[in-house]
Amino acid sequence: MAALGAWLVFEDEAGFSMTPPTTRTWFRRGHTPVIRVRGRSRRLSVAALACYKPGEPSRLIYRPCPDARPDGRKSFSWKDYRDLIQAAHQQLGGPIVLVWDNLNTHLTARMRRYIAARDWLTVFQLPPYSVQGQ
Repeated sequence: MAALGAWLVFEDEAGFSMTPPTTRTWFRRGHTPVIRVRGRSRRLSVAALACYKPGEPSRLIYRPCPDARPDGRKSFSWKDYRDLIQAAHQQLGGPIVLVWDNLNTHLTARMRRYIAARDWLTVFQLPPYSVQGQ
């Protein structure tokens, strides 16, 4: 990596609930609290890249993905990951060594073709046993 002058980039995604938890609360005995929540249950997904290179400040590049998408999809598509990687390449201004998990979207044929067509992009898949909490 250092010989290539490349950025070491780790990718992962997470989902967040935008509504407050309402299962338990503290209140005076005999008085049931009423918690009003506006809107419907909403989620937000975020894909992020943690970027490192010796001699450079580390960077965090991320993209949100709300659950209300025109195509009805509730998670990132391969095109969303492609766009995130492309944006990172433009912002970082150099080759990228990308490390990510075996999410099915990362393994699609379209994504593999995209990766193969970019000489500035090297991708390493984490082995399945290294991913915890799935």
